Amino acid sequence: MKKVVIYTDLDGTLLDAETYSFKEAVPALSLVREKGIPLVFCSSKSGKEIEYYREKAVNCHPFVSENGGGIFVPRGYFDGDRFGPELRRGSRDGYDFIRLGARYEDLRNALKELKKRGFEVKGFGDMSVEEIARLTGLEPSEAALSREREFDEPFIFDGSKEDICAAITGMGFMCTRGRFFHILGDSDKGRAVSILTDAYKKEYGDVFTIALGDNMNDLPMLEAADRAVLVRKPDGAHTAGIEVPGLIKADGVGPAGWNSEVLRILKELGAS
Repeated sequence: MKKVVIYTDLDGTLLDAETYSFKEAVPALSLVREKGIPLVFCSSKSGKEIEYYREKAVNCHPFVSENGGGIFVPRGYFDGDRFGPELRRGSRDGYDFIRLGARYEDLRNALKELKKRGFEVKGFGDMSVEEIARLTGLEPSEAALSREREFDEPFIFDGSKEDICAAITGMGFMCTRGRFFHILGDSDKGRAVSILTDAYKKEYGDVFTIALGDNMNDLPMLEAADRAVLVRKPDGAHTAGIEVPGLIKADGVGPAGWNSEVLRILKELGAS
């Protein structure tokens, strides 16, 4: 059987959109851990935030931060160098680190330019920890971690998505939307997933990839996987506009849908 690798979004997917709990996904998480299946968190969250949830979930695998801006691989995780020389790489805090995203300073300057043009935008960098906590429902300690950005700036904006994204694209950056708008460089979850999948193939040979998400910023990740799963939003609907060949639309909301589909797919693959 091919080696299975799972990529997952966090907010609204593995984590409940309101409580940030993965309690409903514990049965599938336990099976994934028991079977030694790599589970890669691929989120818009900052690296520090993801580390917090990796510890809670007893996860020791690579992760992707800030909508594909950075890939973090625990040092010694792969048997030798599994990445091409063209990637910008470094080392930090026990990780081999690959930078795909823009500089945060450049993103902050772009938001300032948008404000000058009359767009009423407000990024996480403009907010206090208390404001972010109120806006997200996070505890202040977690909100502080969410503010430690490197490659992607979440922001709020009440106007037209088409207008703001056109302006951002015209400045040479990218715009996507999950729970918040995001301005980022030439990076996305799909590119990061493809790079990691190539590394897993060099390590294990053939692999079978599963990706789970809930929102439009997950689309590149879903497109890069062999099996794509879209979980329901809290209102019971699936995000409109996400079309991927063979897309599975889970019956459950967030972690409940995550749990049922991971268990079902692993059973289908003979990995349960």
